Amino acid sequence: MFALSMAAQFTFLTLFYFLPGYDWLILNLGPFLGKDWSAAIFCPAGLREPSTMALRRVCCLLGRPQRCVFTSGLRAQGTVAQAQREVEKGGERKQVKAPKEQFNWRDALNLEGLLTEEEIMIRDTTHTYCQEKLMPRILMANRNEVFHREILNEMGELGVLGPTIKGYGCAGTSYVAYGLIAREVERVDSGYRSVMSVQSSLVMHPIYAYGTEEQKEKYLPRLARGEILGCFGLTEPNHGSDPGGMETRAKYNASSRTFTLTGSKTWITNSPVADICVVWAKCDDGKVRGFILERGMKGLSTPKIEGKFSLRASSTGMIAMDDVEVPEENLLPNVSGLAGPFGCLNNARYGISWGALGAAEFCFHAARQYTLDRIQFGVPLARNQLMQKKMADMLTEITIGLQSCLQLGRLLDQKKASPEMISMLKRNSCGKALDIARQARDMLGGNGIADEYNVIRHVMNLEAVNTYEGTHDIHALILGRAITGLQAFTVEK
Repeated sequence: MFALSMAAQFTFLTLFYFLPGYDWLILNLGPFLGKDWSAAIFCPAGLREPSTMALRRVCCLLGRPQRCVFTSGLRAQGTVAQAQREVEKGGERKQVKAPKEQFNWRDALNLEGLLTEEEIMIRDTTHTYCQEKLMPRILMANRNEVFHREILNEMGELGVLGPTIKGYGCAGTSYVAYGLIAREVERVDSGYRSVMSVQSSLVMHPIYAYGTEEQKEKYLPRLARGEILGCFGLTEPNHGSDPGGMETRAKYNASSRTFTLTGSKTWITNSPVADICVVWAKCDDGKVRGFILERGMKGLSTPKIEGKFSLRASSTGMIAMDDVEVPEENLLPNVSGLAGPFGCLNNARYGISWGALGAAEFCFHAARQYTLDRIQFGVPLARNQLMQKKMADMLTEITIGLQSCLQLGRLLDQKKASPEMISMLKRNSCGKALDIARQARDMLGGNGIADEYNVIRHVMNLEAVNTYEGTHDIHALILGRAITGLQAFTVEK
């Protein structure tokens, strides 16, 4: 119909920009005024397409935020006005509102959305196995201190042993998936997760990382199937947090091409029932090296430690070596020094970081359900402000911990993680999980000490988990050294 001058366009744009209901006005009057007229408002003379430049100049001059531009009165799809405009429905005007996001206390930060389809499938499969096969066993296994050896065969069939290893019958999945597996297993029991962690991180990992091809072919497929069970010997009666002071010795015999190992290891998960032992000893040159010992070797014994009040569903013992002759081909040749065992421990500590939070989740969920069901003074215990505050703290710590573990897993997959990162999360997860388990036990009152409610079992287990594979305080010193550059483990004489 006609085209407006640039001055008129500026006037109209400025006027409409400040008018209340600007979006509604253009949307509803445009069709009546005609396509040419409405287009002319936004287009320089002679053009028939939107001019965003004109509106940007207005916004810039007026110092106002830029608003959404309509192409014409007939076309408003994909705009803010479309989401906010009033629509006719049943003779009444109703405001269109975006759906409100619902808070999911089971996944407070929607970490599910950060997992791959494969990771979700692995987690769900492991969860189903753990709840259907492990949970029914755990009460009596813990009460009677019984380790069910067949669990390793079941885990082998499931493919969760040595899951990050590529080839040799292993799944070759991500570190995040490994963490999710550990979380689901420890949701049932820390002892079961310990058995799995030792097999995967402390036995299969050193053979894969430091062993020969012959050693990998000989042991890894059988370990992955759960056909044979392994243990890891580093801690000694006189040297726990100080592995550099180990007394176990390996003397090389050139004539027989064997090593003679003498010494003892203690607090060794799986040792009483293990088929092979990955043992670390000091050689003639003073360097620490790893060896694969097989059950039946002369001079090798693995007595069980009795009277545990923690991790009772797993088997713990010692490794005693009285001049054990080990063939040279059983030496792990591709590492020397403490970097070898520490590499294994870092792998296991990562899994523990996830696993401890699985135990914490169980305790949190159990306390929540108990206080909802328990009626005191005529109302559910969960209505009590103190109970709600405790649950809010539990949920917060678990969520932050899981988010951190997820990020660490991604960094490990990208080979960008440092040992200090693992120490930080092992320390945090175990300490917070123990606090949560203790709080949950308290929330269950007298019933909290009954093993049929399972919470006290997690409390006792987490006491050990907070200590093994580097104590809470040792990991604090590792972090302190990284922060300050100063070594606090020893004092120079």
